[in-house]
Amino acid sequence: MNAVKTSLVALLLCWAFAAFAQVAVPPLTGRVVDQTGTLSSDEIASLSQKLKDFEARKGSQIAVLIVPTAQPEEIEQYSIRVAEAWKIGRKKIDDGAILLVAKNDRKLRIEVGYGLEGALTDVTSRRIIDEIITPKFRSGDFAGGISDGVDRMIGVIDGEPLPAPPPQSSSGSGLNPFAFFNPTNPFVIIGVIFFGHLMRSLLGRLIGSAAAGGIVALLAWYFFGSLILAGIAGAVVSLFTMFSDAITNSASSGSRAGWSGSGHSNSGSSGWSSSSDSGSFSGGGGSFGGGGASGSW
Repeated sequence: MNAVKTSLVALLLCWAFAAFAQVAVPPLTGRVVDQTGTLSSDEIASLSQKLKDFEARKGSQIAVLIVPTAQPEEIEQYSIRVAEAWKIGRKKIDDGAILLVAKNDRKLRIEVGYGLEGALTDVTSRRIIDEIITPKFRSGDFAGGISDGVDRMIGVIDGEPLPAPPPQSSSGSGLNPFAFFNPTNPFVIIGVIFFGHLMRSLLGRLIGSAAAGGIVALLAWYFFGSLILAGIAGAVVSLFTMFSDAITNSASSGSRAGWSGSGHSNSGSSGWSSSSDSGSFSGGGGSFGGGGASGSW
């Protein structure tokens, strides 16, 4: 019994050590993740933009990962762990692909999602590696090999019939009345203040307020098709226009009082923060089954 317990403990320790020794999958911070400093910032930006444009046009996602090593795992094992963690490609379409380079191991792999296995086959992936990527790697041109390999992957995936990507509502290519006429939109607030002031100046407080509310109600009904929403919007604007001078004066007095009591102190707001788009990219939930090919140089 003691021998069995000892064997089990030894087995568990070996398993734990092996798991601990595995190279960690890096977080998905962008379409191109380079942990080796192989690519310059300009090369990363150019490649990322290319992949971003491709995703916007085709819907499919491609990511590039460069790590020093995948050891003690084989690159195929490490690559599938990356694929399962990153989930590149759209959910249930599974149209993702990853170009993985283990630089110190002198090995690379193209990992292909289920939905692209009919186009980016194992044979095609191997040809891209052998004929396009590795010749440039052997000459030390890693940026050129990766860029050309990605171009070829994009060309192959372009020939695969895939569902079109959803329209980019945030691109500003079309009018979105729900976004533009959002009451929290500062342009809407400024516009209402200006319009209400104009109506009051031309027609007086009572009639001007009623006219401003009526016009806004008509606009709300036209864009949203809801009489209830139109009535609420008209009533709010009418009341705001009627009492805007009192609201403005009260806010102004409060602001002056707060300033005079603050003693020019900037405590609590001494710094500013900036945001970047480093975390704006994420996988779409795509699945992988081990399709693709590996190579070395």
